[in-house]
Amino acid sequence: MGRVEGKVAFITGAARGQGRSHAIRLAEEGADIIAVDICADIDTVGYPLARPEDLEETAQYVEKAGRKAIIAQADVRDAAALKAALDNGVAELGHLDIVVAQAGIAAMKGAPAMQAWTDGINTNFVGTINAIQVALPHLKEGASIIATASAAALMDASKKDRPGADPGGMGYMTSKRLISQYVHDLATELAVRSIRANVIHPTNCNTDMLQSEPMYRSFRPDLEKPTRADAELAFGVQQAMPVPYIEPEDITNAVLWLASDESRFVTGMQLRVDAGGYLKWYDYHV
Repeated sequence: MGRVEGKVAFITGAARGQGRSHAIRLAEEGADIIAVDICADIDTVGYPLARPEDLEETAQYVEKAGRKAIIAQADVRDAAALKAALDNGVAELGHLDIVVAQAGIAAMKGAPAMQAWTDGINTNFVGTINAIQVALPHLKEGASIIATASAAALMDASKKDRPGADPGGMGYMTSKRLISQYVHDLATELAVRSIRANVIHPTNCNTDMLQSEPMYRSFRPDLEKPTRADAELAFGVQQAMPVPYIEPEDITNAVLWLASDESRFVTGMQLRVDAGGYLKWYDYHV
């Protein structure tokens, strides 16, 4: 028996990267998958987003693992579209046990600047709310909600040397902090119903978001056209352990644990998978 045998998981941002990794591993451990992704670019995001064929490929991996995959192209900013995709999947698969609100962007292209802020907040924070709240009517005792925030949510951003210089970048940090607070409060309300809700905070993760020109420029502002090799020299500043980034599978391991009954009494947690990044920012406290 797999660790999530017979369960159904709803995953946003499932076409590639962390979302695809989660879908494949949960399927390998016995879950059927409802997978959604926007499968289109957003103007303020300076790297290509997933394509329809990426989402189809995720489904093929799930089916290769012997599980069912229901896929839909849906923008997490559109609650109605997300609800329709999820309701269709639940009608097909019969129930819903796991929610992985994974979809997220780094809107760092910079022009128009405040649209980057808006797109980041609406995708990362409002999109997480939408994914969770369209799922709530389907969830019963024993269900698990997992939201992806970021180690960026835990960093001290009180010193703003250049206010207004990067609204998209600040919007990313803000959206991830808001996810943390939202899920904390939601977990409190759901605990009496024996439904769990937790947040995972990844550090730099080896996905298309990190391996992109805007992110290279963010880490190496001293260079006009930094390469991946240039940026990787600076990626390590985020972590206490001597690594430039972690892999999607490292996050998936945490997702699987939180989705499984192994963590049946774990709720309201802010789980850092950050290679010690938090240790560089904060002193010990309970």
